[in-house]
Amino acid sequence: MSVYMLLSLLFFLASAAGLWRIFEKAGYEGWKAVIPFYNFYIWLKVIKKPLWWYIFILVPYINVFTLLLMVVETLKCFRKDGLGEQALGVLFPFVYLPYLGFAPNEEYTHPDKIAPVKKSASREWADAIIFAVIAATIIRTFFIEAYTIPTSSMEKSLLVGDYLFVSKLSYGPRVPMTPIAFPFAHHTLPLTEQTRSYVEWVKLPYYRFPGLRTIQNNDVVVFNYPDGDTVALQMQNRSYYALVREMGRDMVWRNYDVNARPVDKRENYIKRCVGIPGDTLEIIDGEIFVNGNLLPFPDDVQFNYQVITDGSQLHARILSRFDITDVFQRGANEYIMALTEESAAKVSELGVVQQVRKITKPRNYHENHIFPFHKNFPWNEDNFGPVYIPKRGSTVDINPDNIMLWERIIEVYEGNTLEVRDDQILINGIPATTFTFEMDYYWLVGDNRHNSADSRYWGFVPDDHIVGRAMFVWLSLDKNRRFPGNIRFNKTFRAIR
Repeated sequence: MSVYMLLSLLFFLASAAGLWRIFEKAGYEGWKAVIPFYNFYIWLKVIKKPLWWYIFILVPYINVFTLLLMVVETLKCFRKDGLGEQALGVLFPFVYLPYLGFAPNEEYTHPDKIAPVKKSASREWADAIIFAVIAATIIRTFFIEAYTIPTSSMEKSLLVGDYLFVSKLSYGPRVPMTPIAFPFAHHTLPLTEQTRSYVEWVKLPYYRFPGLRTIQNNDVVVFNYPDGDTVALQMQNRSYYALVREMGRDMVWRNYDVNARPVDKRENYIKRCVGIPGDTLEIIDGEIFVNGNLLPFPDDVQFNYQVITDGSQLHARILSRFDITDVFQRGANEYIMALTEESAAKVSELGVVQQVRKITKPRNYHENHIFPFHKNFPWNEDNFGPVYIPKRGSTVDINPDNIMLWERIIEVYEGNTLEVRDDQILINGIPATTFTFEMDYYWLVGDNRHNSADSRYWGFVPDDHIVGRAMFVWLSLDKNRRFPGNIRFNKTFRAIR
């Protein structure tokens, strides 16, 4: 039995026992507290709330908030009107309800006989703020959350300055693993750069509620940065592990403050999923093949192109006309530009342009910063794989020649000890020639293929890192312009494909 199933059973039994005695104090048969669905009907009568509340009890995730309101109304029936008392009841109903039910000195009063409680202005404000925080937290956790695009890794599909909604329901809401945190802050407190917004002395194991669908190839997905378990705080835009490979661990620890972060407090990234569990993925000359089949390019995918002119300058006006934002001038007549296929064709038609050539790395050219960072796999960002995307329950052969593909999964994501001794692999001290995965994994890349830190740079994305599906851009701002001219009206209110 999983930890969540065991805890859920204990909380249910404790709450049911408390309601049994509360029902009896209210004049109803106690056994009705353990009859599914009927117990909510009786509970609404105990607190004298309209039966249309029952509709919200039946709506997934909304019912969490509704039940918390019912707990508060139950506390009022026992004259528990203090803010602290009601907060305890909401946080620990499986303790407070049994206390109210079994404590002989706690008496039930019908709501009609309770005189209205006069609240001070400060108490009214406190109640309103707490209500808003709880409601917003439930919405952000279980339904939908707003994000912004900070980098160009998804251009032109998503733009720097896009504000979007991410659905938590699509793949199933994830239970917060660090539940005690400052509201609406991610990993640091507002107006600070290093002060944690959460505490780690209460941790919950990974659990995801059922979703509306599974992740599909070409979905745009928000996830926690897999390399973000360790962070050099002064260089948070860089992978700690990349810094260690470049500078050495001792140098990194001498020059930066190094911190660890739990899964749900790592940076949020957004990329396109190109490999789902069980797929075999290969990149050939920048084209992605999944299970031997070419994966169609998204409409706005970009690659780097070399643009040669006759010596004339390509001015900002020209670049703006073709919506070109990633440009590097390498010489008097040479530019490196991130272009879609359509914009590359338009640039090639300019009279001053002599050549437009898509840049791709040669095959078998090894880039040391490309996963898995080993000479056994001489891969680069344009030619990569084939690599198997692990599926929960699947098994792969492991040996000293390929262990670098799987070592982070084995050690970090699935919590085993790994040792390579001579020509032998030891997992948890036991010799092993195979490994069976406990989680699903994904492969995610940016649509701006030559300007994106993605799975090619840090490998697989575990299922417990998945946040949700990017659905809708509700506002798009050009941060290089002033309001209101910075609003991209043609990019606002658009679905994400």
